[in-house]
Amino acid sequence: MHKKSREWERQQGDLQYKHLLQHYRRDILPPNHRASVTVKRVGSRIVDAANKFIMENKPEESLGSPYTYTVIRSNQANAFVLPNNHIFVFTGIFQFVRNEDDLAAVLGHETAHNIARHAGERVSGSILINMLARFTLLLDPSGVLYTLFLPAATLLHDLPHSRDHEIEADYIGLYLAAEACYDPTAAKRVFAAMKEGHSKGSTPPEFISTHPSYDTRLSNFDTWLPGAMEKFHADDGKKCDIIRKEMKIARQKAAMEAKRREEEKHYAADSSKAFRERRYDS
Repeated sequence: MHKKSREWERQQGDLQYKHLLQHYRRDILPPNHRASVTVKRVGSRIVDAANKFIMENKPEESLGSPYTYTVIRSNQANAFVLPNNHIFVFTGIFQFVRNEDDLAAVLGHETAHNIARHAGERVSGSILINMLARFTLLLDPSGVLYTLFLPAATLLHDLPHSRDHEIEADYIGLYLAAEACYDPTAAKRVFAAMKEGHSKGSTPPEFISTHPSYDTRLSNFDTWLPGAMEKFHADDGKKCDIIRKEMKIARQKAAMEAKRREEEKHYAADSSKAFRERRYDS
């Protein structure tokens, strides 16, 4: 049953992935765009850490398909993951994400949702709630009990459940980032920036929100960071020192490649303009 439900989740994730590619087709950045290259590079390191986590904690789980990373040009500050390893990042998130450590905090959080199968749990919970809702109609055909049940189910089950998922993803994501040799303190920095970026009146009270409050999350990070930093500095920091030097080289190569593409684009545009002018003169 477990394998069947897992396979069903992955099939649904693949279907939704294809639908979203079609929906956002005009706004998807090309794979060689610098943002796309960076997201994939950081995401790949996070996935290596996630696969290690799965092998150590869930050896019966299969890893699924290779991860995909889709970057969408949008003012929306958001990122999310679909079952079967499909991660979407909206460029609006970069107002809070200033470097690769910050990006690793975001991608670690989304990857954690995936390996914890939160999407599948949400679907299972929705099915149960729908069954109970139908049962209330059998007890009270007038629908009065039904109208009382749905808001109560949302407040007492769905919202706390979603907040629990977010807290678990924060916790696992912090350790994925540390395992991948990204600075775990970046997670607190990103959420502090998000808190700063939202006015006090725009965020609902925690008990009627699908996410924990920023203050709750920042407090959680204070609790978890010592353990994450211990992992980050394991082996007297030698492992991560080497890897972070490799990261720096990869960033430099990506910057040079982006500059080369930009120069080629300008050269092509100048050549096309010169050709048109020669035709006009003749």
